[in-house]
Amino acid sequence: MRRLIELSHRITEGMVTYPGVPTPRLGVHLSREDSREVYAPGTEFHIGSIELVANTGTYLDTPHHRYPDGPDLAGVPLEAIADLPGLVVRAEGLPSVGPERFAGLDVRGRAVLVHTGWDRHFGTEEYFHGHPYLEPDAARWLAEQGAALVGIDSLNIDDTPPRGERPAHTVLLGAGIPIVEHMTGLAALPDEGFRFHAAPPMVAGMGTFPVRAYAVVGG
Repeated sequence: MRRLIELSHRITEGMVTYPGVPTPRLGVHLSREDSREVYAPGTEFHIGSIELVANTGTYLDTPHHRYPDGPDLAGVPLEAIADLPGLVVRAEGLPSVGPERFAGLDVRGRAVLVHTGWDRHFGTEEYFHGHPYLEPDAARWLAEQGAALVGIDSLNIDDTPPRGERPAHTVLLGAGIPIVEHMTGLAALPDEGFRFHAAPPMVAGMGTFPVRAYAVVGG
């Protein structure tokens, strides 16, 4: 049976994705009531508006996020972020994820999704403190082995001390490997045998943006 599995957090008014990042503001450009003055009798529409920072909810990092000359949202090819063969690496309960978790796995050309279970804290203060992350050696291994994309269900793929170097971002994005952060629902996925999708709008000049990440299992 073919199934679609949701892997994104819902974006809502005032939600906090990362400490210090402004929260989304939802508004109305044209209300249904006002639209009645624009359209024929019996015809009405709602046109909403949203103001948000690109790093909101579940989002994609492109190389341009880290490197000024790297491909941006409009420059990353669709085949790099959609319809990828997926692989889940289980790392629940670990403070960090080292290269040993990937031993023996064929990651070349695959979306490698790191399941830490930290998404259970999303929307709480606990989500921001002591989160699991990808160790630098693991990021280097994934880049060397040709992973197509790397995702994680945690606050950040890197450890997040103030003014940190962010080595996983540096290595993966430097190798042209997109990153998806703040994922959810990875527990529902099989370890492999699914296709992964995380395509944002083609916004020129921006390096990150929310995505509707999902997996197609079976069929």
